[in-house]
Amino acid sequence: MTNTVIKRALLSVSDKSGLADLGKALAARGVELVSTGGTARTLREAGLEVRDVSDLTGFPEMMDGRVKTLHPTVHGGLLALRDNEDHVASMKEHDIGAIDLVVVNLYPFEATVAKGAERQEIIENIDIGGPSMVRSAAKNHGFVTIMTDAADYAELLDELDANDGATSDAFRIRMAGKAYARTAAYDAAIANWFAFGDAFTNPLGMEALKATPFTDTMPLAFKRSDTLRYGENPHQSAAIYVPQVTGTNGVPQAEQLQGKALSYNNLNDADAALELAAEFDGGDPAVVIVKHANPCGVAQAGTLLDAWNGALQCDSVSAFGGIVAVNTELDGATAEAIASIFTEVVIAPKVSAEAREIFAKKKNLRLLECGTMPDPRRGGFFMKTIAGGMLIQGRDNGAVTMDDLKVVTKREPTEQELKDCLFAWTVARHVKSNAIVYAKDGITAGIGAGQMNRRDSARIAASKAAEAAQTYEWGEPRTKGSAVASDAFFPFADGLISAAEAGASAVIQPGGSIRDEEVIAAADEAGLAMVFTGMRHFRH
Repeated sequence: MTNTVIKRALLSVSDKSGLADLGKALAARGVELVSTGGTARTLREAGLEVRDVSDLTGFPEMMDGRVKTLHPTVHGGLLALRDNEDHVASMKEHDIGAIDLVVVNLYPFEATVAKGAERQEIIENIDIGGPSMVRSAAKNHGFVTIMTDAADYAELLDELDANDGATSDAFRIRMAGKAYARTAAYDAAIANWFAFGDAFTNPLGMEALKATPFTDTMPLAFKRSDTLRYGENPHQSAAIYVPQVTGTNGVPQAEQLQGKALSYNNLNDADAALELAAEFDGGDPAVVIVKHANPCGVAQAGTLLDAWNGALQCDSVSAFGGIVAVNTELDGATAEAIASIFTEVVIAPKVSAEAREIFAKKKNLRLLECGTMPDPRRGGFFMKTIAGGMLIQGRDNGAVTMDDLKVVTKREPTEQELKDCLFAWTVARHVKSNAIVYAKDGITAGIGAGQMNRRDSARIAASKAAEAAQTYEWGEPRTKGSAVASDAFFPFADGLISAAEAGASAVIQPGGSIRDEEVIAAADEAGLAMVFTGMRHFRH
């Protein structure tokens, strides 16, 4: 391969940004412009001379533009090897001119899906000719330069200036790789829509989805949003990718109002905090404090400041250097309280002007405004790589209500105990297993996470509550008279007994153990009220 001089360019783009300037720059370098439809019109409106593709092919654009570039004259000009005598002879025999540069971006399929368009409009935004030209040009990158991203136009012009109107091997190879990545992601977005999104507008698709939610192949369509300084540890590289088609706003879509760039751990922890805060969207003000992807304090109260104080008091030691998410507008008084301790990230649907001014004094604190909260009941998939493969499962979007609870003990829980049970249960869904959460009056009293057995989680959570009582000089830990939630059933009575010893008066758990009767008997003996949910929430 060698540098290839650009003499003829084929331009056909949906995104017209930068098109006129590119066309002028190419024309000024003596490049012949060939184009189609709206692209040709835009170039002509810029005062440029443009040759229609139909002049090359001898066929007009037809079928509402579905057929215009799918022709041997076009693809012969793209695929011909210029150093192959037979190819050159064929070009001469059939009057096929070489095309040296292709500028194509594809129909906006992803954007059409994202805006909630009707099925037929989505179908019409599946590009056929564009990907065909992209793939042909990219395959023949020894002689043809392919451009699929308007952000690369300036670099193309720099290449032409540096190489006397030609592009280098290295540049063409890099652009070809980028082109194939684009068509791969494009096809993946289409495949995923047919497999999942189309199910809601196509009865056949819905029946297929009922049969199995997992296709034989799982194409992924993600675009890099940013490259991160490193991963969980400095020796690990990292980046963040966002779906090509998404209707959900989360941490990647939030506006960063101030602070240093978000790290891998910041993003992971902020997501954990936001997902839990979203559970309380539309309710009383709630504050979630997360450390290493686990909540260390959660509270819901009449004011956001009261919720902050309650969440902080659950485990003020772990809150140092933590991530804070709230479910409502962040006010100045709460911002002042949060700023009084070292905090890595704060995320809220809206941040008041007063709060922004207060946080501005903390230059390194990352402040994010997410606008809307993610729907905790949304569908979707969770993916995790393992050696040799990938595990994929549906999101844990299950939830229970008062009506779902089954009282299994002699004593019925009080109305307040039921409220505390559901609050503790909501938090436990977001705690790493084995998870134990004590809660009282809308405030977590103690959280035990990630232990190898449930009894240790219960004891750790109780010890945190005892430490908090000593720190704040309470007469007794908040576990006294609390509700305790377990993300999975108690396999033995020891975990429940530990909770009773900590002072819990009510228990919420899935049930389903072969020793349920033993656990229920222990609860009755301790005078506890216990309800079963019939649903567990392991989180590994």
